[in-house]
Amino acid sequence: MANYLHEGDLPDGLFAGVASVAVDSETMGLRLGRDPLCVVQLSAGDGDAHLVRLSRPDYDAPNLKALLVDPAVTKILHFGRFDIAMFRLHLGVVTGPVYCTKIASKLARTYTDKHGLKDVSRELLGVDMSKVQQSSDWGAPVLSPEQIAYAASDVLHLHRLRERLDDMLRREGRDALAQACFQFLPHRALLDLAGWEETDIFAHA
Repeated sequence: MANYLHEGDLPDGLFAGVASVAVDSETMGLRLGRDPLCVVQLSAGDGDAHLVRLSRPDYDAPNLKALLVDPAVTKILHFGRFDIAMFRLHLGVVTGPVYCTKIASKLARTYTDKHGLKDVSRELLGVDMSKVQQSSDWGAPVLSPEQIAYAASDVLHLHRLRERLDDMLRREGRDALAQACFQFLPHRALLDLAGWEETDIFAHA
């Protein structure tokens, strides 16, 4: 198990042949259009994490972009709506296909309202994740060992989390509904970017 930091882009062929990759991002804040994308972290579920510290403002990362749109690789995210919007805004790609563990949790774990990654990982995997570095300076020219470890932790467990949530979704008969939500998710992110971030277009009012 190791964490790798890459400057600007992923190495050639790093995730060749994988069927799924866990993906997360770190930004300077949570407001679309104001806060830049700084770091993208990925894992193939093998215990290793790869962090890409992006070159701003050009965001020239062809290998990363190709992976995000590769139709043969499912991207596993938690609250993918935000990451997908950030990737479209700054990298110019629409990520897909995707699996969102937060959506899966909300559909499967209806006995709770705690669907953050920390809560879901603690219950389903017995993993207690630290969120101390979440609000640190991700635009810094040098990432600290603590930042690297934190960013890695956000992707290292998503493959196992997906397996547990898939079992629950099948048990509750909601796996097809979840898949439909995952397919719509990139469109939901595009609606956010187009100005409907706070509006439920399906509501009567």
